[in-house]
Amino acid sequence: MNPSTDRIERKILLKASRSRVWRALSNAEEFGSWFGVALKGKTFATGKRVQGQITYPGYEHVVFDMVIERMEPERLISWRWHPAAVEPSIDYSKEPTTLVEFELKEVEGGTLLSLVESGFDSVPPSRRLEAFRMNSGGW
Repeated sequence: MNPSTDRIERKILLKASRSRVWRALSNAEEFGSWFGVALKGKTFATGKRVQGQITYPGYEHVVFDMVIERMEPERLISWRWHPAAVEPSIDYSKEPTTLVEFELKEVEGGTLLSLVESGFDSVPPSRRLEAFRMNSGGW
């Protein structure tokens, strides 16, 4: 595993309370509004698979598919998914997933949000660099 290609790490200070940031990440409908996924009526829970139609222009043909791995209220939410799984002709279900982790820490001035997505070195070589590039720029 090469840390420079296997993971993306970002930190951002949000001028919002930890409870507000947690709600935006852990409430499926709020998350969907931010992430560009139709998740009306859906909920997030540890071990649960959640799917929804992408609403971002040009990607409406894509089904967003994730499995919630962990939820620790107001501290951590993580999920697994197939990054950059946007080609309808490809069956991504046999590929390894990456792990996305959002960790929240209350700090002076708001909430420090740490994001790590790891596991890119397991993505098939033909897709690895593009998946890493697509997610490195943000969602």
